Formats: sequence, C-alpha cells, structure tokens
Amino acid sequence: MAPDVTPPDAARGLARAELDRLWSRGTEFLGCDIAIMGGAMSWVSERHLVSAISNAGGFGVIACGSMNPSQLAAEIAATQALTDRPFGVNLITLHPELDELIRVCLEARVGHIVLAGGIPPGGAVRAVKDGGARLIAFAPALVLARRLIRSGADALVIEGSEAGGHIGPVSLTVLAQEVLPHVREVPVFVAGGLGRGEAILAFLEMGAAGAQLGTMFAAATESIAHPRFKQAFIHAAARDALPSVQLDARFPVIPVRGLANEGTRRFLDHQADTLRRFQSGELSKEAAQLAIEHFWAGSLRRAVIDGDVETGSVMAGQSVGMVSAEQAAAAIIADLVEQAVAALTRRDRIASSAARLPSGTG
Repeated sequence: MAPDVTPPDAARGLARAELDRLWSRGTEFLGCDIAIMGGAMSWVSERHLVSAISNAGGFGVIACGSMNPSQLAAEIAATQALTDRPFGVNLITLHPELDELIRVCLEARVGHIVLAGGIPPGGAVRAVKDGGARLIAFAPALVLARRLIRSGADALVIEGSEAGGHIGPVSLTVLAQEVLPHVREVPVFVAGGLGRGEAILAFLEMGAAGAQLGTMFAAATESIAHPRFKQAFIHAAARDALPSVQLDARFPVIPVRGLANEGTRRFLDHQADTLRRFQSGELSKEAAQLAIEHFWAGSLRRAVIDGDVETGSVMAGQSVGMVSAEQAAAAIIADLVEQAVAALTRRDRIASSAARLPSGTG
C-alpha cells in the first residue's frame, strides 16, 4: 500500500474547507464565520458573553428573560458597544410586553430575533418580519416545524431533552432523525447535549445548518456567573444534570434540567407538603398549583449571580460533564472547530488509504 502523501497542513486545510461548506447555510443565515450559536441563558447570556461569542466568529444571543423594554434596550446598546459582529436576541413569547420588546430590537437594528417558550403569536411573527429582522423559532416536533415554517419562521432550532433549563421530552438524536431529513425550506440548528466538534459534524452531515450550545459557555471566562456557579459546572458529571420531578399529575411541573442539589431535594419535599395540604382541604387546587410554581422564584439569579449553588437553580445540560475548565469563549469555539476538522482529516486519510489498496485486497 502506498503511503498517504498529502501534507498534513494541506489535509487539514481541505478538512476545514469541507466543514465550512457543511455549515455554510448557517453562517450565511447568521452572518458569522462559524455556525455556532450561543444558547440564551437568563442572567448568563448578557453583553459580555454574547459579544465574546460573536467576536470569536460565532453568534451570540442575548437572553431577554424577564427584562423590561428599557432594560433590553440598554443591554443591546451595551453589547453593540463591545462588538461590531452580528448577534441575536431571545424573547419569551409569554412575556407581557412582547410587542414592545420586539419594537426595541427592531429600533436597535437587531437582525435576528429568537422567539422561544411556545408557538410565536401571529402578531409577533408579523412584527418581526415587517420590521426586517429574521425570525428563529424552536420546533419540538416535525409537525410543529412545518407549522412554524408556514407561519413565517426563517430558521428553526431543534433542541433535545439533553439541554439545560426548560426542556421537551425528546432527545436530540431522535429529533434530528425526525426533522432534518424532511425540512429543507429553512436552516435548522441543533441543540441539546452538544459538547464536542465531532457531534456537531455528525448533525451537519445529516443536514443541520449549525449548532446551538449553552452549557459549554456558561463557565466561560467572559461569563459573569459567580465563581461557585462555574465551579459547579466544572466538577459536575453528565448524570448530575437531571430534569425536575413531578409528584402528582394533577399539579404539573414544567420540566427543567439542572444540577441536583439541596434545592431540588427541597422541591420534592415542598411538593409533597403542598399535596398533603391540598388533600386536607387547607389549600384549593389553584393555590396549591401556585405554591408549587412559585417555589423556584428568584432561584436562578441566586445561583448565577449570588453563587448559591446549594439551594438555587443551577440549570445545566448533560454536556456539563464535558466542561472541565474555565476557558475563553474563543478557545471553546476553537476547540469545537478543531475537533470537527480533526475528525474530517482522519476520515479523509482513511478513505485515501483505502482508495490506494490494490484491487482484490482489503
């Protein structure tokens, strides 16, 4: 068998060119160099991390969360002062001031608006489109993907249950098989449990336009999260990131994935006590439901900003097990790209070697 005579640098260059081709639809849509979006994490995805991701060639996304219009306007302006690269804004569809928040984004010339947390209202979709921005929506199933495209979504994110924060019931590996082969009209970005470039590459080859990662950036150098919050990520294993548990079907609990801690154990006790008080007649069904829903009020901020990782809500995806150190956002993105390029280089080398085998051997 003849040796592989392709110079290493040339082989790597070919592999990088192939990676750029695979996610070219995503980079063209987002206007960035690398089709890696930052997941919108409340209290974490603000001006510093968002600008760092965009400056590194990716696409940062501000998490509006519960911000009011003036707060969002200030955050957008502060981000624009830190980067001249494109970034987006994630808005929650149930926000009581959604229309005003969209207006703020459009006035600030934000080019991409992500509507999350439910099916975007028709009026919001029209406002985004009429204002000249591109609309990105989350599709938890193929039938909803088609509906969102018909309603005007310019791109979709399919997020698996491996993700951190609020999650759906289906894993990314299943969602990707359900959606990617059948949706070609708009770019589709994959999310949930991603922490290696090889995994991103596999989904690109299935038809994804790019990837969205949140957990891998939560402990980034530029993240304003408390040092204890970052250390919790660095020391956690994938099995530590668990979805919230619902004790009684009569009292629904929105599934949220986060690190198991004293807070999650207290939540179970709180549900059990609330259920007991409901059954004894002490609480109405409505009051019991509100008591359960209000348990975590303010807990995410306590964890991220105050560093209360024992009783706060430490939202994290299962990729948390791959967070091994605090790194700059640019280094995280560079590692992901290098992993994908290395995988393509190895595959090309194997294919080249096989092609030079004498006929009848193997």
